[in-house]
Amino acid sequence: MPSAPVVVLVEPQLAENIGMVARAMANFGLSQLRLVAPKNGWPKKGVREAASGATHVLDNATVFATVAEAITDLHYVLATTARERGQMKRVMGPDDAMRDVVVRGAQKVGILFGRERAGLSNEEVSLADAIVTFPVTDEFPSLNLAQGVLLVGYEWRRAAGLARLPFSGEMLAPPATREAMASLVGALEDSLTTAGFYPPEKRDIIARNMRDMLHRMAMTEQDVRTLRGALRALRRPPRGDRNTS
Repeated sequence: MPSAPVVVLVEPQLAENIGMVARAMANFGLSQLRLVAPKNGWPKKGVREAASGATHVLDNATVFATVAEAITDLHYVLATTARERGQMKRVMGPDDAMRDVVVRGAQKVGILFGRERAGLSNEEVSLADAIVTFPVTDEFPSLNLAQGVLLVGYEWRRAAGLARLPFSGEMLAPPATREAMASLVGALEDSLTTAGFYPPEKRDIIARNMRDMLHRMAMTEQDVRTLRGALRALRRPPRGDRNTS
């Protein structure tokens, strides 16, 4: 499995943001968090509560004085930014960027995320190999730290082939047998005949159309049992009309 990227937050200010970043990382299997000169020190009051259980990410976080120190052991660095910097660097969306990360295999990759208000400085962006930006609207391009990390983490997990859904909508009951379907069709036709539903001259056509409709539904055994039970209930008289003598 390719190495998961390191998330580097540069001078993060709010404990809530750092905690939510840790939560977003844990959602998609990222665990290495580095903090560059966090405002008002580290750890921060309230950060663990904001992480909603992703405290293992916070417990293993490391703190550095500068961006240069935080990336010294990395082989490849990406800088996230919402605005064009005029630097001759490759610019990618998070999907292409994370496919590039996966191709690098065991190389250590870091992703820089800037300050809540100002983002990364041009000098910090210049330390990166490429830029990651997000295809947001021009009318409202602002993302908070956790949102940016969430998008990158999601795309990394997809690119790494790990984005398997936790459950599916597949049928848990086996398909109904022809015998079960024939029994259901027979019960339905008997109930409709008793109710006077069929016009005599069109009975065969309507009955055939209903059989076709039921077969198109690709019912399970449980579906057939449920419908048979519903038909039996409809044939019973209402509770108030039953003979209680």
